[in-house]
Amino acid sequence: MMSEQTMSEQVLLNIQGVNKRFGGLQALTDVGIRIMQGQIYGLIGPNGAGKTTFFNVITGLYQPDSGTFELAGKPYSPSAPHDVAKAGIARTFQNIRLFGEMSALENVMVGRHVRTRQGVLGAILRHKAAREEEAAIRLRAQELLDFVGIGQFANRTAKFLSYGDQRRLEIARALATEPQLLALDEPAAGMNATEKLALRELLVKIKAGGRTVLLIEHDVKLMMGLCDRITVLEYGKQIAEGLPAEIQKNQAVIDAYLGGAH
Repeated sequence: MMSEQTMSEQVLLNIQGVNKRFGGLQALTDVGIRIMQGQIYGLIGPNGAGKTTFFNVITGLYQPDSGTFELAGKPYSPSAPHDVAKAGIARTFQNIRLFGEMSALENVMVGRHVRTRQGVLGAILRHKAAREEEAAIRLRAQELLDFVGIGQFANRTAKFLSYGDQRRLEIARALATEPQLLALDEPAAGMNATEKLALRELLVKIKAGGRTVLLIEHDVKLMMGLCDRITVLEYGKQIAEGLPAEIQKNQAVIDAYLGGAH
C-alpha cells in the first residue's frame, strides 16, 4: 500500500525538453516543468519571456517542435485543446472567454458537457437518461458557482457580472470538467486589491480540495505568497526553479526583473 507521503509526492505534470520556434524566433529553448499532485505551481518572468507560449504548448494551442509530455504518469499529446481537456487539463485565458449572453449557470453547464455521456442526439430527443443527466449537470454547476462564491448570481447574464466575478465564473467553468490540473493564465489581471485577495482565498480553497494548479501571473508578490514552487522564464529559457523564498533571493531573477542584465 502506498504511504501517505508517496501519495502526496506524486508527480502530476512532467514536461521536459520543450522547444518552439516561430519562423526565425526561438520562443522556447529546452523548457521543462515538474508539478507535484496538490501543488500551486507558478510560472513567472518578464514580458516576452515565453510564459504564455509555454502555457499554450502545454494546453495544445501551439504544437511544440520537441518535448515529452506526461500527465499523472501517462504520456499525453498536446496536439489539440480538445484532446488536452479530455486528458484532464482545464485552462482559462488572459482575455475572458465566457459566453456573454448566457447565464452564469449555463456557462458552467457548457464546461460540464465535456465530461458527460449523452451526446447531441440525447439533447435533441430529451429522453429520460438525458433529462436526468441534465438535472445532475445543473445541480453540479450550481455547486461550483457556490464554491467559487457567486452562487447568488446563477441566473445573471455573464456579461453583466463584475470583472472579478467573471474571472470566478471562468474558474468554475474550468473546474466543471473535473480536471487533474487547473491552468490559469493571469487570473489576477485587471483585478483590484480586494478582488486579488478573494482570488487568493479561492485558489487556496481549490488546493485544499485536492486540486493541482498551474498559474501564470504578472503579480509577483501574489505569486510569492501563494505558490509552493515557481519556475522563472526569460527569453524562452528557464533561469530559475524552486521555493518562493529561493526565487526571491536568486540574482538571475532579480536581474531579469530589474533589467540589470540587459
